[in-house]
Amino acid sequence: MPTEQNYDYIVVGAGSAGSAVAARLSENGKFRVLLVEAGSPDDAQPIHIPALYPHLFQTSDDWAYAIEPQAHCNNKPDYMPRGKTFGGSSSMNGMIYMRGNPADYNHWEELGNEGWGWDDVKPYFLKSEHNERGASEHHAVGGAINVADLRDPNPLAQAFVQASAEAGLPFNDDFNGESQEGFGLYQVTQKNGMRHSSAVAYLYPALERENFTAITNALVLRLTFNGTRCTGLVYRKDSQEHTVSANCEVILSGGAINSPQLLMLSGIGDKEKLEALGINVVAHLPGVGQNYQDHVLVPIAVHCTQPITMGGAGSGQVYRQYVEERTGLLTSNLVEAGGLVKVNAASSAPELQYHFVPGWFVFHGLGNPPEPHGYSLLPGLVGTKSRGFLELRSADPTEPPRIDPNYLSDEAEMDVLVAGVKLGRQILASPAFDQYRGEEFLPGKAVQSDEDIKEFIRNNIQTIYHPVGTCKMGNDAMAVVNDRLQVHGIQGLRVADASIMPTIINANTNIPCIMIGEKCADMVLNPVVDESNSDRPVLHSVLSRT
Repeated sequence: MPTEQNYDYIVVGAGSAGSAVAARLSENGKFRVLLVEAGSPDDAQPIHIPALYPHLFQTSDDWAYAIEPQAHCNNKPDYMPRGKTFGGSSSMNGMIYMRGNPADYNHWEELGNEGWGWDDVKPYFLKSEHNERGASEHHAVGGAINVADLRDPNPLAQAFVQASAEAGLPFNDDFNGESQEGFGLYQVTQKNGMRHSSAVAYLYPALERENFTAITNALVLRLTFNGTRCTGLVYRKDSQEHTVSANCEVILSGGAINSPQLLMLSGIGDKEKLEALGINVVAHLPGVGQNYQDHVLVPIAVHCTQPITMGGAGSGQVYRQYVEERTGLLTSNLVEAGGLVKVNAASSAPELQYHFVPGWFVFHGLGNPPEPHGYSLLPGLVGTKSRGFLELRSADPTEPPRIDPNYLSDEAEMDVLVAGVKLGRQILASPAFDQYRGEEFLPGKAVQSDEDIKEFIRNNIQTIYHPVGTCKMGNDAMAVVNDRLQVHGIQGLRVADASIMPTIINANTNIPCIMIGEKCADMVLNPVVDESNSDRPVLHSVLSRT
């Protein structure tokens, strides 16, 4: 085994949160920071040309997780793409700039997580933002992430916004402003017509620093401990195992799937389940891998009578236009427009979010019809109540975990999606679409009754790619980290990514993950409380590693 290397901080995962954490910890030049990433550098062209990101699905840049057959959805399985490259899923997402509703974060604080209310987290959103519209009460300039309006909105996206107004729905030109509710074009994390991922924003500058090291194609096998203090980790690269140690802390930012998986592989999780797999237990934390939450959607897809959809994005002329002008179809983030709606007027935040695509998007794009031209409206449940889990299949780090989100186990969620399909059809039937509207492909004209729509939903549901909650923040018996993101009962170990969310926010999760990374780095660099994390001896018994 090669000689052990020593750093001050080690960050696992170069995704949305991990890029921010690692870059901020290395920014002052005082600390040696190591970033360990399982994937490759972000060299693939489809990462940077906005409209091409579906070409990354099920490639070497994608973890390509399989979702278990869903008991409440006619035993339908699903597919979960997750970025495996610099930038993580921010290198293969829809680039929507969305923070979530203030009520989401106030609820986190109500659950006992001090410092996570809206007034506490908003400064970190602003710190990370450079909005091309300029600074305002709700937006900032000078941050790492470039936020832009769409350079070349598709006529179909503009028709969708008009159709929403014709259907009596309010217009919203800023989903991160005074109100989330309403319909409009999304702002995107792009710059000069190219994707502006967390890697571009945070890692590229950090890679120029002498105190920053990034190792790619390195799979972390396990964390190392001295008693209950995390001392570093072991990773595999080029068939060799390497041990690295951290003088200060290890921070896991692998996301809602990889972070709990690594904790369990390292002996932190449910004692009984770990011992059954032959894993030595370091800490009994039964909440690791539990509390899995996600957003789901179903497609309303319609044939288009005019050849203006994303079906034409593969032509040489379109590519030349993009290269020479940074305009045209290839600048599209695909989900160009949308809206948020309260189904229940008494809800604290909208439970329904729409994504409009000026092209086909059926089952992750893998179920599109052969005809090139269509458009899709995706009503999505974002007021998620269902809870699922992930668990190890074995002690082998290369074997993907079993993932069961338990879609629609909360019966009220079906009613929200039925309402979403009905309203979506109403929007698409508005006059603005008259010149474009062909035959409805999905659900299809035979699907009209509520029961028919429910069956359609069960057969066509899919993730919106927002898994969270599997290392939840809190103080109850199922919490994994405290409100300073320290793993309960373990010293020198934090988690900073979507997995720490105690409840899912009602919007796209990329920007909130960057906020979590920014806030984590600030807490590490500016400790204000005892960081020994020796609390909770009763709720979580800490066992010696044997």
